[in-house]
Amino acid sequence: MTISTIMNIGPVIPVVVVNRLRDAIPLVDALMDGGISTIEVTLRSEVALEVINLISRERPNITLGAGTVITIDQMRGVKEAGADFAVSPGCYLELLRSAAGLKLPFLPGASTASEMMLLMANNINAMKFFPATVAGGPDFLKAMVSPLQNAIFCPTGGITLSSASNWLALPNVACVGGSWVATRAMLDAGDFDAITTNALDCGTLIKKNN
Repeated sequence: MTISTIMNIGPVIPVVVVNRLRDAIPLVDALMDGGISTIEVTLRSEVALEVINLISRERPNITLGAGTVITIDQMRGVKEAGADFAVSPGCYLELLRSAAGLKLPFLPGASTASEMMLLMANNINAMKFFPATVAGGPDFLKAMVSPLQNAIFCPTGGITLSSASNWLALPNVACVGGSWVATRAMLDAGDFDAITTNALDCGTLIKKNN
């Protein structure tokens, strides 16, 4: 599976921070009940690798990403834990080489034209635009359509259900990252019904290229 294929599974990839191992499987079930089959579990908690390993073993039908991968050791760790792909907020050449060596689909982050061009010079056309809202919003990526015609993006950071359609309307956006789908407050409260509702709402969004 390529990163481009993963980006086109659905219009929204939920970006989640899981602080309790016991929440992992109910979270995935809630998302899948709402029609979402991709998730990005960030390495922003002490149990993140355990969560990734548990999901990969118990719920293999969900396409499982590891987010906030910023070191080579973390890249190896998420591969060993069973992640299907890795995501980073930015990038550097050694991290690219690590993902390639591990044969792990990788969605590196970029927020400027120069960073995007550097990735493209290294045969990376699919990338994360982060932090999307404060780095220029939809207007910035709209401006990149013509000069960077082969680049495709997953904007993440500050996007909501109400603003997602503005991003998905752009021809160079395949999907968006959505931290609103399963918030920390929802997980802390064990409100998995709310997560399913948010996932169902994501199904109403339509990608421009579909």
